[in-house]
Amino acid sequence: MSSKSHTPASPPFEGKSIWFLTGSQGLYGQETLDQVAAQSQQVTAALDGAGQIPVDIVWKPVLTERDAIRRAALEANADEDCLGVIVWMHTFSPAKMWIAGLEALAKPLLHFHTQANMALPWADIDMDFMNLNQAAHGDREFGYIATRTGVRRKTVVGHSTDPRVQSEVGTWARAAAGWNALQNMRVCRFGDNMRNVAVTEGDKTEAEIRLGTSINTWAVNDLVERVDAVSQDQVDALLAEYDAHYEVAVELQAGGARRESLAYAARQEAGIRSFLEEGGFEAFTTNFEDLGGLRQLPGLAVQRLMAAGYGFGAEGDWKTAVLVRAAKVMGHGLPGGASLMEDYTYEMTPGREKILGAHMLEICPSLTRSTPRIEIHPLGIGDREDPVRMVFDTDPGEGVVVAMSDLRERFRLTANLVDVVAPDEPLPNLPVARAVWEPRPDFATSATCWLTAGAAHHTVLSTAAGIEAFEDLAEIAGMELVVIDDETTARGFARELRHNAAYHRLAQGL
Repeated sequence: MSSKSHTPASPPFEGKSIWFLTGSQGLYGQETLDQVAAQSQQVTAALDGAGQIPVDIVWKPVLTERDAIRRAALEANADEDCLGVIVWMHTFSPAKMWIAGLEALAKPLLHFHTQANMALPWADIDMDFMNLNQAAHGDREFGYIATRTGVRRKTVVGHSTDPRVQSEVGTWARAAAGWNALQNMRVCRFGDNMRNVAVTEGDKTEAEIRLGTSINTWAVNDLVERVDAVSQDQVDALLAEYDAHYEVAVELQAGGARRESLAYAARQEAGIRSFLEEGGFEAFTTNFEDLGGLRQLPGLAVQRLMAAGYGFGAEGDWKTAVLVRAAKVMGHGLPGGASLMEDYTYEMTPGREKILGAHMLEICPSLTRSTPRIEIHPLGIGDREDPVRMVFDTDPGEGVVVAMSDLRERFRLTANLVDVVAPDEPLPNLPVARAVWEPRPDFATSATCWLTAGAAHHTVLSTAAGIEAFEDLAEIAGMELVVIDDETTARGFARELRHNAAYHRLAQGL
């Protein structure tokens, strides 16, 4: 296994940047170009200083001719810390100059349609002012060539000091970071996927071609060796951490009858973490049907590793592991969290419909600000010792549930906007972490559309990164995304799926 310096526990935006490229031309003379440079630096500084944008915005010299534009694109491609580029046509930058650069650019692109001044100085406007401040049609020239060349991009319109604009740029920057994570992600599958399950299968080779994500399998007993090699000092350190940060059931506390079960869970956490760190993995899967010499199905260990930023999919579901990791990156630093989730059962009383989501064990505690309780209970599947897990309710608030499906010729993301709510009543006999939500626009429409889309039962529930981040990520990746929200109807959704099928087949060419 090879090693990488970056781990999910590291801040995903640390050292990363977005380049700011300004287009102009030599027609106006050096004095005008000096003004262009000064004003574009002001715009860059406004974005760079915005708290809503999580990475540095780095100004680059004004571009006025074809070869320099192409070199800037190639340099951005070669810079591993460059997540993407923002382009702005300050004056009129003839767009044929941009063709070679756009065709060379492999990083995400945001077209920023703005101008240096917010208000027009009506009484002072002369032709010098008009020649300098002509992004209104300079950006239209760029938009034409970007569309003609088929370049995927996000367009943001407005002044650089507008909080709405800064928020849109910040969301796109998060999506660019999510794409960067996909491009460099290594997923470790401990064993294969659950037998006879369709949706957790998929084309791992195509995933690496389309997304850049490397997905491979390691024998569970390779992990067992690592778990068994964990030192007692490591176990004791984790036990002390559990005791300090969680509400631990009496039987699992020091001196309790089942303390050894918690110690083994700590051994699993340390062993899995070291395996992932040494291999440079950012996401992983397990499978209750393939546990080798593990004494427990990892529960607490998985929950803690997800909280540290790792992606995870249960039952060998690498597609959900990839989504969880991307959501972790895009939502880093925002209130809320992201976790593996599964639609489990329904409240179907008319007017009170809800979905109860959970899994056997593995729900990430980033979904709550409360203190989880560590408990131990029997697990009817897996044929191993009773596993330890955290139990909690997900905090109420807005969220988005997203699934990835393999449709042979493409991957489809299906997203549903939801409102996470408190359970109608306490759940004293449900020994797992859970979330209850009301899907938009309503339960019946949501479920109908979800099933029509062929969306998976494993999902990522994100209460940090919202739907806009997933929309931007899908655009960057060229991946299909269908959204179920307040405006969705079952008829319109089915029509959208038919149109999408034709488009995505045609877009792949022969």
